[in-house]
Amino acid sequence: MKNKNQILDRSECLTLLTTRASSYWSRIHFLINFPLVIISSSMCIINSISDDGDLMKIPNVVVNGMSVLLMSIINNVKAGEKYDNFKRLSQLFLELSQEIDAVDGNMIDVDKYNMFVLKYDNLIRSCDFEHISSPIKTEVSKLFQDNDRHIPIQLNGTIGGFKRTSKSIELSSEIV
Repeated sequence: MKNKNQILDRSECLTLLTTRASSYWSRIHFLINFPLVIISSSMCIINSISDDGDLMKIPNVVVNGMSVLLMSIINNVKAGEKYDNFKRLSQLFLELSQEIDAVDGNMIDVDKYNMFVLKYDNLIRSCDFEHISSPIKTEVSKLFQDNDRHIPIQLNGTIGGFKRTSKSIELSSEIV
């Protein structure tokens, strides 16, 4: 029999982490795309102001240049893809947490525990921790550590004062 609380805590921690990462990338996606909408709208207005095409050449070139620059930034940052990935992971970690929590009692059999660990490990492999900002990692890690909850190994050491408690080992030797 295994205690389900450790895997449940870690799964809940990653649910919160990926939810906050999803929210972060959603904001970034909006902030990068908003100027593109404004530029496209202004280009439409500029083109409809004058009948003389020669007068609008320079403003069109400037607006098109800004538009291309923003689109290349959007393609390089890939905020939309990161948002989608973290949103999907958040939902999958939440489902796993609910599945673990649905098991009656704190102790579960080894086979069921191993199945949960396998699902957890598969989700961990698809999580890009490097795309989660350090303040989010630190906040979630501190929140779980302050409440004596288990955190994933990927977040160990995220906050500076991480201490691991362990039993001291007494070494002794004898001459025989």
